Amino acid sequence: MVAMAKKVKTFQIILSDPCKTFYCGGDKVSGRVEVEVNEVTRVSAVKVRALGCAKVEYAKGKQRCRQEAEYLRYEEVLRLDEQPTDSDGSVVLRPGNKYQYTFGFELPQHGQLVSTYKGKFGYVHYYVKALMERPQQPILECKKAFEVEEPLDVNTPDLLTPTGGMKEKKVTCMFIPDGQVSLNAKIDRRGFCEGEDICINAKFENTCSRIVVPKAAIIAKHTYQANGRTKIFRQKLSSVRGNHIISGMCDAWQGKTIRVPKIKPSMLGCNIIRVEYALMIYIHIPGSEKLILELPLVIGTAGLGSRSNSVSSQEGSVSNASQSWVSLRMPSEPPSYCDVTRDCRLDQPLTPLLDDFDGDDSPIFMNVPAFTFPPPPAYNEADEEYNGNARMLPVC
Repeated sequence: MVAMAKKVKTFQIILSDPCKTFYCGGDKVSGRVEVEVNEVTRVSAVKVRALGCAKVEYAKGKQRCRQEAEYLRYEEVLRLDEQPTDSDGSVVLRPGNKYQYTFGFELPQHGQLVSTYKGKFGYVHYYVKALMERPQQPILECKKAFEVEEPLDVNTPDLLTPTGGMKEKKVTCMFIPDGQVSLNAKIDRRGFCEGEDICINAKFENTCSRIVVPKAAIIAKHTYQANGRTKIFRQKLSSVRGNHIISGMCDAWQGKTIRVPKIKPSMLGCNIIRVEYALMIYIHIPGSEKLILELPLVIGTAGLGSRSNSVSSQEGSVSNASQSWVSLRMPSEPPSYCDVTRDCRLDQPLTPLLDDFDGDDSPIFMNVPAFTFPPPPAYNEADEEYNGNARMLPVC
């Protein structure tokens, strides 16, 4: 909106459906340009332009890398209904009236646009711009942005097929072999929508002498291309972790879930900006590089995801996990420590067993068994009588 204290009072763009959050390919964008003036004003023309472009910009040393790609361009000269015009097409606007120039255009069909995006080194935006031309006066401009979201259906055979992999790593200590660590993981499909749970089935083995920790995270990979150069920005969105695995032991995840957070869908159709997602399953090894397995994901638009498949896959994973637990014998109840009267307090404070700094994770601490101390004796108030007189006991 543009408001001026002199000739033009109001100059703004109002879309026909202001509550609409986004547009798709083939939708019609319509609205009006409202104009109010404080004094008699001659307007040569009012034009409206619709623009949509992607832009990448970042610094590479002393060089500035820039690249643009255009996806929408539309221009129209607007006319006032029932308003007399001069021979040159200009109109005279008078104060006290509200003038409305209506416009409307269709977006390109599905597949020719990319979704609105704003990232660290680039963006994709769409907007409508109105221009008011006046004789011997500067051109007035106002803008109105709108969002575009290209539908991405993840309910396709390619994205509904299971995917998985296996990785292993040999661990050394001062060039001396120290066993190895391995993982084998699988998920039931590659396509998800925000709010859905990804069920992970994995097995981890540790034959080295260190305590390792299995973890999983959803990773976003933003790729920017400009001037023949490529810049990649990776971001951890959500994560889960498992139990510590000591030397010579293994662990299994049967239907362990990680939820897809509220994120933008995958952007795969832009020439200079690309947004991809992956499920990273890895093992943290103290004193060594992580063992990492990345499984590619495609995040689709809400409403087009395979919600029913997601629910069925989760139910299947839960049922498999419950069946596997049936075969295990539950341990008996621990012994009672109510009769323990000896002092079992630690002489030294709790110290970390090993460092496990990975983002916001806390270090691993020794698990010291907890003992229950007997409760202190109860305090009773006693009244002693000496020759019928009450004596007050001193407070110590």
